[in-house]
Order: sequence, then C-alpha cells, then structure tokens
Amino acid sequence: MDIEKSKISIRIIAPEDVEVLTAYRLDYLTELQGERSNKYKLKLKDELEIYFRKSIQNGSFYAILAEYNNHVISFGGMVIKQIPGDFNKATYQEGDILNMYTIPAARRQGISSMILAELLKTAKSMGISKVALHTSKDGEQLYRKFGFTDPAYPYLELNITS
Repeated sequence: MDIEKSKISIRIIAPEDVEVLTAYRLDYLTELQGERSNKYKLKLKDELEIYFRKSIQNGSFYAILAEYNNHVISFGGMVIKQIPGDFNKATYQEGDILNMYTIPAARRQGISSMILAELLKTAKSMGISKVALHTSKDGEQLYRKFGFTDPAYPYLELNITS
C-alpha cells in the first residue's frame, strides 16, 4: 500500500476509538507473542477495553492514531505516571510509550515516525521529564533516530508470577 502522507490525519484517540485500539493491541501482541486461543483473546479484549476506557478518561493513558482514507493505519500510546521526586522537585511525570503499531501494509513509510513525534511533542507540553519504551530490533532504529538511548542507570526487572 503506497500512502500519500499529505492524506494522513493524526488525532487523539477518543473513547469511541477504544475498540480499534484494542483490536490493534491484540494484533500487536499476536505478532510479538504468537497466537492464543479465541477464549483467551476474547477475555483479554474485554479487559483491555476496560483498561483503555478508564485510563483515557482519568488521563493516565494518552494515545493518538493515524487515519488514511477513513481507516486507522497506525497508533501509539503513552502510559503517564506520577512518581515521587527528589530535592529538586516533589514529583515528576514520566511516560512509557507502548502500543506503537502500524498495520503491515502501511509499514516502512514513516507513519510510526509521525506518531512518535506527536507523542513526544505532547510529552514535552505535559511537562513529562522522561520517556521510556521497550523496543523490538525492528523498531530500535526508529527510536534511536529520535534520540532514545540506553538507560543511564542499569535497568533490572523481575517478572512476578502468581
């Protein structure tokens, strides 16, 4: 699919977009983690819709999408979290970018760059002090082009299972 960038519209995701956001999140997860049963995907779909509706409403999740010929072709989201500060400032806001997804037919045409630029512009206007993300090898070049670097401090994580 060849896309004319001048015909792409970018806008903030509204509550009525939650279903498409959820569907694309499921597509993203399937590409990343493989297929799951329909029963599991339906349960996850319902839970994701609840999460997105609540988080968009309370401002802890901000997302934008790109439309082309009245079809959503890409989106990106940012979890916004308030964290305790230090001697310089009592609290900080940080953002975790996730849900960067472009439909396969529209990839490698600069659309993710448009989405990321808009997310970073919004982060700056909101006073967010740091933005982080996880990336695939395919996405790493894009993020480094925007100035993302390896963490300044060692980053460790622990997966806690029930």
